[in-house]
Amino acid sequence: MIEKKRIVFIINPHSGTNAKKELPKLIDEHLDKDLFESSILFTEYAGHAVEICRQCVENDTDIVVAVGGDGTINEVARALVHSDTALAIMPCGSGNGLARHLCIPLDMKKAIGIINKCNVEQLDYGVINDLPFFCTCGMGFDAFISYKFAAAGKRGPITYLENVLLEGLKYKPEIYEVTDDTGTHKHNAFLIACANASQYGNNAYIAPKATMTDGLMDVIIMEPFDVLEAPQISIDMFNKTLDKNSKIKTFKAKSIHIHRNNPGAIHYDGDPIMTGNEIDVHIEPKGIKIITNPKITEVDRHPNAMLNVFSDFFNNINIVREDIEKGGRRIQALNKVILKKLTNK
Repeated sequence: MIEKKRIVFIINPHSGTNAKKELPKLIDEHLDKDLFESSILFTEYAGHAVEICRQCVENDTDIVVAVGGDGTINEVARALVHSDTALAIMPCGSGNGLARHLCIPLDMKKAIGIINKCNVEQLDYGVINDLPFFCTCGMGFDAFISYKFAAAGKRGPITYLENVLLEGLKYKPEIYEVTDDTGTHKHNAFLIACANASQYGNNAYIAPKATMTDGLMDVIIMEPFDVLEAPQISIDMFNKTLDKNSKIKTFKAKSIHIHRNNPGAIHYDGDPIMTGNEIDVHIEPKGIKIITNPKITEVDRHPNAMLNVFSDFFNNINIVREDIEKGGRRIQALNKVILKKLTNK
């Protein structure tokens, strides 16, 4: 008889937009009981997930499932790095950046189906000033937007886009000195982002070609842009073509050091924090075990293949086409409203 794997579900009852009260029943109905011996725990305060996960690692738990958004996933994952306990994801957040990059379905039944496959990969994660991140980190406008987005009364891609376009045109760029293995280079930039995975969340792709298996991060430097260039930047982000925009400079690195003239905010997986003038970022290759979609490889996660991936998530590909068309119309309408407001000032 095969020994069952021990799996713990950690649910953040306050994260994201989906109700959590039905999840225990859903897990009970769809988790493979022949494979897993399961338990479900609810977090009660910030940092509680970290405490639970450390205990799971000490108890040699096979899998810990983060049920929530990118913040919950970061809490769980940072306690599992360099251990034999694997991370699994049931995405219930507003952005779901890591889940989207890994092609974990946003449908809870299908996400449990991925867990039942138990396909474990050793993947990279990043560290910024001793803070682990699994999707992206950044500074400048990037971190400023994290503050604005966290404080917004509503969530989702349109709220995010409103902040990017409206606040971005008022934000003053900074001078950054970036040092990597090629030397030190000065940049006048709105933001510097370091990406282990491809997107912020909500399918906003800051680094379309980033992977979690190459031992490198994609460094994105966004140069100042004007009112006429702002809509194209937003469109490129959602079209996965941002790396081709003339205002974007990108390179890959295992580690970088950044000096800026003034202290300010940084973010790790969207969580903002204030820090000083000196910032260190590096990648920890194959530092965390994650349950991934066995049908999807890193080649499939490349933007050229994403339409094939989307079709696996929906019962009808026409739904995907309709969502893309509606999203495009919303972005175009929002751009017109913002441009009108700006030109009338």
